[in-house]
This record gives sequence, structure tokens and C-alpha cells, in this order.
Amino acid sequence: MGPEVTLSMHVLVAHNRYSSAQPSGENRVVDQEVGLLRAAGHRVEVFERRSDDIAARSLWGKAAVPLLVPWNPAVRTELTARLRAERPDVVHVHNVFPLLSPAVLAACADAGVPVVATLHNYTQVCPPGTLHRDGRSCTECVGSAASLPAVRHGCYRNSRLATVPLAVGLTVNRRRWWSGVERFFCISAAQRDILARSGMPADRLVVKHNFVPEPGTRRAGAGEHLLFLGRLAEAKGVRLLMAAWDEIAADGGVGVPLVLAGAGPLEGEVTAWAAGRDDVRYVGLYDPAQCRRAVARSVAVVAPSMARETFGLVVAEAMAAGVPAVAAGHGAFVELVEDGVTGLLHRPGEPASLASRLRRIVTERARNREMGEAARRRYEQYFSPAVGLERLEDEYRSAIAGRTESMGGSK
Repeated sequence: MGPEVTLSMHVLVAHNRYSSAQPSGENRVVDQEVGLLRAAGHRVEVFERRSDDIAARSLWGKAAVPLLVPWNPAVRTELTARLRAERPDVVHVHNVFPLLSPAVLAACADAGVPVVATLHNYTQVCPPGTLHRDGRSCTECVGSAASLPAVRHGCYRNSRLATVPLAVGLTVNRRRWWSGVERFFCISAAQRDILARSGMPADRLVVKHNFVPEPGTRRAGAGEHLLFLGRLAEAKGVRLLMAAWDEIAADGGVGVPLVLAGAGPLEGEVTAWAAGRDDVRYVGLYDPAQCRRAVARSVAVVAPSMARETFGLVVAEAMAAGVPAVAAGHGAFVELVEDGVTGLLHRPGEPASLASRLRRIVTERARNREMGEAARRRYEQYFSPAVGLERLEDEYRSAIAGRTESMGGSK
């Protein structure tokens, strides 16, 4: 048999872009998938809103944004007209908060276009999407009809008022999501298991890992530093990492510095902590090329997240560069990192455990090199562009076929 012929599809991607002031793995994933599909010959259009645009709104316009979170009627009107004019084969929904809203699902239903949705977080069962509160895991809203615990605790931005639109949106749109989407793409099996246990339709939940482009550069030697790359926030384990590193420093250090790259609410705290130290460098927000170079020069990347991550993009990017990771032993990291083979897992939330793994990853040089090589092989098998494209195409076709069959059965 000859090579399989891939028929071109027409895809519309719906995404509310996160603020450019903060690093967003989700924005990056969306852009990379769009580029991958276009390079493979598919027609891809984008329907988007940008959180950056909120700043340019009038005072009344800014005040009205929370009202649009549960439902934006203008989006339904605009997208319905566009879908009817362009007739894409499938709509791929990513983030709809805060300006798109689940009105995108109504527009797709109005136009009769099948929908797939990537679940980048846990917003289907947790208003802020983190399953994390006050430094620990939290599942109080999972299975709750009205998400009242999130409002009571002020889980979004530590504000009850700011949490209300998210809780309302989750409550009033739950059935629309669960009935209006042909396929939900979970980006890890750990995420899928949690969502299935929460009551989401398990037959529509499929695991489709994020892919990572070829970095163009790989680690050549032993590496120069340990690297934390991401949002400077409590949930990402930044304070945990600082405590572990202080423990290492008090014991004489490990001979390489810790580099922290990113931005976020703990930026001032990190800047003050790193000031005047030889063993720590805070470098601010890197651009994509700087990120790739920093990863390729790493002894290991560090992902000590307190929250149960749905994926862990920085770990997959390290794998692509032949660099092992030290990561928290929960959530998706347990899938990404094979402990002792492609990296090391530490006990979540425990500074001493993280410190011991960091010492091992630096001092066991031959083992580190072997883990880096194994990480690269794992990347090629599971997280490469070729694998990512095949999974996307397969799931799009399944969604299109599923919608066609259901429509045929309803006649």
C-alpha cells in the first residue's frame, strides 16, 4: 500500500488570548497548533478576542466585562454569521474567558458545525481552573451544582466578587458544554481521570497531549545551570523552590546556579531573594528564543508545582532538548517524567525532597546524561509535531464523523 493521503480540512480555532504581560503556555500551544495544521495543508482560520484589549475599553466597558464571562451575546451573533458564511468542517475551542464566553458553543449549534475543545485546565469543574487553594489541593466545587465554595473562598484573585462570574458561568453553561462538544481533548491522562470522576461525559474525553516543536538546539554538554521557567506564582512552587534552594545553599551548594525566568505576582519577592547572591539569577521574562537557549544549557529544568498540572509544557520542551526534569510527583508530571529514567520526581510540597532531587540531578553526571538521552527519545515517541499532527487530524475526523452520524440519526 502507498502512503495515506491526507484530505485537507477547514478548521476554525476559537481562542481568547491571555494577557501578553504574563507568559502563557496556552497561547503558545494554540499558535503552534495553528502553524502545524497550516503547514500540513489544512485551511485554518482564527476567531479570537484578546485580554490585552480590555485596557483600551471605556470605564463602563471595563465594568461590563464580568457580565460577559457567563454569556457574550455579541459573540454568538458574530460567530454564527461567520460560520454560516465560511462553513468550516470543525471548530476547535480553546480558552473562552473572559470575552468569548460559552456563546461560541451556541453559535456552532446555530450553524450546525461540530465542536472539539481542548481543556487546558480544570475550569469545567473548578471556577479558577486550578483545583488548588491556600497552598493545597482543593476539590470542594467538583460535583457541586452551583460552585458556591469557590465564591465563599474568593478563589479567583482572592475576591468573592471576581469569582461570581466564573461560578455563574460554570453553573449555567455546564449542560451546554457537555452536550455541545463532540470531543474534549484532555492534555494528560491524569486530567482526564479527574474530569471523568467529576461527572463529565467520559465517552467524549480523549487524551491528546500537547506537542512541542523541534527546538533547533539540544544540550551538548553537562549544562550550566538549573532552570525554573514559568509564572512566578505560589501555585507553580516558586516559594517551595526558594526554600529548597536555601537548604542546598546552607549545605554548601551544588556548584551550578539556579536561574529563574518568568513574571508574575511573586516577582518582587523573587527579585529581593536573588539580589546579591552568586548562586541565583533572576533574569525576568525571556522571549521564545531565549527560552530555548536557556533550556538547552540546563543541567535540568525544575517544575515544582504545588497544583496538579494538566500537562507541563516546560518539561516536554526540556525533553525535546535532551534535558531531564525535576518535577513534583503528582498530576501530569507523573506521566511526563519517568522517575529515574527521564528525570526525577519529588514529593509535592516538601522542600527537603525537592532539595535532595536537585542535588542528585546535578551530582550524578553520567546518570544525568542518560536521563537526558532517554527524555529525548520519549519526546520523539509522544510529543513531537508528527505525533501531534496525527492525533489532531484523527480527532477532527472523528468529531466530524460523529456529528454527521448524530445528525443522520435524528432525521
